Amino acid sequence: MGFKGADKHIARLRKLSSQRVVALAGAVVFEGADTIRAEAFRSISAGSISGAGHQASAPGDAPNREFGDLQAGLKAVKTGALTAEFRAEAPHSKPLEFGTSKMAARPFARPARDKKIKEIRADYVEKMNKLVKASG
Repeated sequence: MGFKGADKHIARLRKLSSQRVVALAGAVVFEGADTIRAEAFRSISAGSISGAGHQASAPGDAPNREFGDLQAGLKAVKTGALTAEFRAEAPHSKPLEFGTSKMAARPFARPARDKKIKEIRADYVEKMNKLVKASG
């Protein structure tokens, strides 16, 4: 037993499983990873002094920029059709983010994620809703 408009609904579902939809969703996911990268980059730059006047950040605060290698190692990477990651690839990223037995953490990745996650989710929902409405 069918329901009124079943054919139209099935056609819409087929459109939503198309490569175009997967490409858009993948792009939005990558944008989210890049949003986190940009926020982490910004937090490292905020209030930093490079060179002779450099001062280490306070425990619990994002690390202050010194040579730029920490920021240069921040990447947004597409890992699959619908997946992406924010990565911090500088060798001292992990000790700064989590701390060591001799140094308190100076987190930059998790605070960036936490600050931007609602914005990223809202952007994803908005773009997917537009796509669903346009497919109708």
